[in-house]
Amino acid sequence: MRLLSLAAIAIGSTSIMSTLAQAAEIRAFVTGAARPAFTELVPRFERSTGHKVIAEFGLPPALVKRADAGEPFDVLILSYDIEPLIKQGKLASGTRTVLGRTGVGIAIPQGAPKPKFGNADELKGSLLAAKFIATSGEGSSGRYVLTLLDRLGIADQVKPKIKSGASGAAAKLLAGREVDFAVIGLPPVTNVPGVEWLGYLPDNLNSWLPFTGGVNPKAKEPAAARDLLKFLTTPEAVSVFKAKGLEPAS
Repeated sequence: MRLLSLAAIAIGSTSIMSTLAQAAEIRAFVTGAARPAFTELVPRFERSTGHKVIAEFGLPPALVKRADAGEPFDVLILSYDIEPLIKQGKLASGTRTVLGRTGVGIAIPQGAPKPKFGNADELKGSLLAAKFIATSGEGSSGRYVLTLLDRLGIADQVKPKIKSGASGAAAKLLAGREVDFAVIGLPPVTNVPGVEWLGYLPDNLNSWLPFTGGVNPKAKEPAAARDLLKFLTTPEAVSVFKAKGLEPAS
């Protein structure tokens, strides 16, 4: 009996050591717009795989700059299509993973007057009448807003009114009632106390931004990195992304 017990302990110890040996530490650079969903999903992934995820969040241009500078990472998740980065050899071919998409719309401080944006003329009027507006700045939706202002012919009048900052700044500006409204993607302002989402811009004024991820061709843990991206496309993950403002990819 004692020999059987010792054998069972030995087998159990071997199993534990095998699991530990297979567990990986994955370093992920993630767009701040995906932070609410990512931080909820990572513990589930870690429990199911034994891997550990170290996530660093920021605006896409800053993350790409860090990657270009040679900072080590395994996974890169951005709020735009990473295909050009794959073609440039900055991300591994065959690893492009679409996580979802979001459009650009209007959010206001809770209870604030609601700007009109049902068509181009209404949106122009609201932007011109506002004292301050928030955008994601160097984020994907913020860059799109600048092109939209040019299209509307009001860039010179509206750009000085824009407030932005680091990832998550727009939500803080709204909650602090420092701006009249924000023109932004939905994820950064979803479920934020003091912030009310009014809806997406009309189709002819909107831009749907894909959230995509890929693996570093020099990743220390390429297999685990692929496992993470695969997990982020499961029905469980899609449900969480949707609850945080990211629509399923069409």
